[in-house]
Amino acid sequence: MIAQQIRLHLLTLVACLTVFQAFTQEDTEIPIEPKTKFYDIRGTNAFDVAIGTSVINGDFVDPMFEIYSHFGYKRHLTPHLAIDFGYHKFNLAYIDIYNEGFMSFDLNMELLLIPHERFSPFIFGGAGYNASNHFKETAAKVQGGIGLECVVSNKLSLKIYTDYNYVSSDTLDGLEAGASDDTYFRIAFGTNFYFGGAEKKAKILKDYSTVIEANSITDDKNRRKL
Repeated sequence: MIAQQIRLHLLTLVACLTVFQAFTQEDTEIPIEPKTKFYDIRGTNAFDVAIGTSVINGDFVDPMFEIYSHFGYKRHLTPHLAIDFGYHKFNLAYIDIYNEGFMSFDLNMELLLIPHERFSPFIFGGAGYNASNHFKETAAKVQGGIGLECVVSNKLSLKIYTDYNYVSSDTLDGLEAGASDDTYFRIAFGTNFYFGGAEKKAKILKDYSTVIEANSITDDKNRRKL
C-alpha cells in the first residue's frame, strides 16, 4: 500500500515536471519584446542646465547658502548608464567673513535606475577639477550625488539633485586649519534636453524582427515534420 502511494506521488511529480518543462520551453520560444521606450521619451544624448545653491563645510562657522549654476553634456552608453561632463559656477561664503567665486569641471558616471519610465531616481559619482575665480587656487576633487528626474514631455525632463564634493585642499576658504580638507554641497533644480537615439532604436527593432522571423521559420519546419 505504501509502495503504491509512493509510486503514485512519483508519477504525479514527474507529470508536473513534464508540464512545467513544456510551458518553459514554449515561453523561451517567444522572444521578449524589446524595451525601446527610453529612446522615445529620452535619448542617447542630453544637454542639461541647472540653478541652485551651494554651501561650504570648512574651517569657519556660520556658512551661508550662495548661488550655483551648471550646464553640461551627457552621453548614454546604455539606457541605464551615462557619462556626464559638466561646468559648474558657484560661490562659497561665510556670514560677514568670506565670499569667493569658484568653478568646477566634473566628469561623472550616472546610473539611471528606471530608464524606460518617465519618473526615475538616479545616482552619480566621479572626479573633477576645482578652481577659484581667475584660477588663483586650484585643486582636484571627487564628488557623488543623487537625484530625481521626471520626463514632462518627450525629450524634455525636469530634475532635482544634490551632490557632495570633497576637495583635496584645506585652503578652500582661505584658512588652513583642522585635520581634514574642505568640502561643499550643492543642491539644484534643472532641465535635461534629450536628443538622438533613433538609429539605436531602429537597430533594436530590426534585430527583434530578425529573431521573430527566425522563430517563425523554425515553427513552420516543425509543423511540416509533424
